Amino acid sequence: MIFSTLPSRAPVWKPLALASALSACFIAPASAQTNNDKTLAPVMVTASRFANDPAFNPIGATVITAEQIREAGVGNVNQAIRKIGGVFGRQSGDGTQDFGLDLRGFGATSINNVVVLLDGIRLSENEISGALFSSVPIETVERIEIVRGGSSVLYGDGATAGVIQIITKRPQGNALHGSITTEIGQFGHKEVRASAAKGWGGFSLDANVSKLESDNYRDNNAVRQNNFSGGAQWASNEGRAGLRVDIARQDSRLAGALSLAQFEGNPRQTLSPNDMASIDTNRYTAFMERRLGAFELAAELSHRDRTAKAQYVGSFGSSILQYDGGMTQFSPRVRHLFISGDLTNELVFGMDFSHWTRSTNTNVDASQQSKALYARDEVKVGNARLAFGARHEIFDKDSANNGVGLYDISQALNAWDLQGNYLVGPGVNVFAKAGQSYRVANVDENGFTPVANQPLKPQISHDLELGATLGNIEKKVTVKLFQHRLKNEIFFDPTAGFFGANVNLDPTKRQGIEIETSMRLASTFTLSANLQHLSAQFIEGQNAGNEITLVPKNIATVRINWMPDNSQSADVGVQWVDSQRYGGDFSNTCSARMPSFATLDGRYAKRVGAWEFAIAGSNLTDKHYFTNAYGNCQSGIYTDNGRQLKLSARYDF
Repeated sequence: MIFSTLPSRAPVWKPLALASALSACFIAPASAQTNNDKTLAPVMVTASRFANDPAFNPIGATVITAEQIREAGVGNVNQAIRKIGGVFGRQSGDGTQDFGLDLRGFGATSINNVVVLLDGIRLSENEISGALFSSVPIETVERIEIVRGGSSVLYGDGATAGVIQIITKRPQGNALHGSITTEIGQFGHKEVRASAAKGWGGFSLDANVSKLESDNYRDNNAVRQNNFSGGAQWASNEGRAGLRVDIARQDSRLAGALSLAQFEGNPRQTLSPNDMASIDTNRYTAFMERRLGAFELAAELSHRDRTAKAQYVGSFGSSILQYDGGMTQFSPRVRHLFISGDLTNELVFGMDFSHWTRSTNTNVDASQQSKALYARDEVKVGNARLAFGARHEIFDKDSANNGVGLYDISQALNAWDLQGNYLVGPGVNVFAKAGQSYRVANVDENGFTPVANQPLKPQISHDLELGATLGNIEKKVTVKLFQHRLKNEIFFDPTAGFFGANVNLDPTKRQGIEIETSMRLASTFTLSANLQHLSAQFIEGQNAGNEITLVPKNIATVRINWMPDNSQSADVGVQWVDSQRYGGDFSNTCSARMPSFATLDGRYAKRVGAWEFAIAGSNLTDKHYFTNAYGNCQSGIYTDNGRQLKLSARYDF
């Protein structure tokens, strides 16, 4: 959570009239077509933002299923993405489970170069703050899709490194079902989660609650979190409509940064024993889908309120910062599916509208509105697929201090992509992607620039990817070569001005290789592995040849799962992360690097009827390491967690 002095409030755009019109179209015809015996299949969002058609699975995506989540025993979405998906994560400074996720080496700005969505609703914030994965009940997740690489055509701002889509389960039948999970562990860890769902013909209700308390590994790093998620929906063979409410309350203590000497002396200590923060979030969502012959209509309307507070205590006294923010999103779209023989064509048109505001206790307010239009066409003929898409988006941003305008700008951006896929033969699939993606500076970045009140230019990336998938469900490997060439990359430069500033960098480039493999070693053992090698550096300007900071060149994740029968399972994994430059070593003058490290985790579970009992451990070798260090050289270190053992019991009904 980052606080800064920022922008003004613009008139709120209200999409309710259009939403009401669509509601009449979606719900009224469907109400006459209720099928009381209908059991809905799990929703599977594709590269086109519509429920899955088998012909159009996302090209080159990593998919984490509900079955994998259950077998691995992960307790939250963020952990599933790191543990199963092999994504590198940086320890959260506020003691929560919301690690900063980094796709393709964007370092300190990784959370602003990945778009996170929950059933089509954008969770990513317009500030230097990550998505609250911990507010999503893990029991409701049907699958998680990780699409690496430029994805701005469908998802707009900040999708240069990729997109993470969380897709929740649809109701299954009329019976009441759910689960209750309790967990205790070291460092005062206590967690309770409960979920339940019930259907009545075409109508269904679900509710999920959770409570987490943990003192965590470091001093003054305790966290208390309470979540509620509930929804109601009506569905038939022709569509569905529903409402959801998601509420999260989070209180954290802030342990702060250490020098290397302090870390080596006592990695658990804090120099800020009185710092604390809290975030309260409420999200309300309405969604609708309607099939009309070969056409399918869909839309989501969502509003999120967010209140954040922080207290920092230092030698010069204490400061209290607070802001209240809101975000409204509306995303109508239409798809036409044409099938003739071995030809399948999917055409999608859509719009995205959003309005974001923030007011602070320092009377510096901000707002941002965006309007986007996009189109994408994908055709499949025999063993070949080809897709092309384009997007145009306009951003209006303004800022004011005590009612006096600081800046008021408009920025128009375009994105495009071209993708191809060809099934060469049984078990041999090749694919290629090319495109342009973008990111605009968020409110925090525009609030601290080299020239006061002069917003940064948009970041543009030209993206290339070439890959192949070999094998089948028993033994499969996917290899990708990728490159991102960026102009005006948005980044914090500690050498700009006296205190540093957010700037547009000279041209930069990221390129590398990703390997993802899974195989069945025996009837009871499966193995999965994710490997990434990349370079991230300046290619022009005075820093040409310098490395981007906080980017490990190599990351490797390997997991082995053992399941001899339905009554027990075990899962063991190791992740190795290469050394990387300190976050403030912009000029590459520090001779030291953040050390490489390897962590080991494991879990064993035993099922007895409707019960499951498990023991799990993370960082089993009790490695002292850190993934966040924002100082110039051997400073600004945020310690990662030490070894932690947990016991859990789960009851399914």
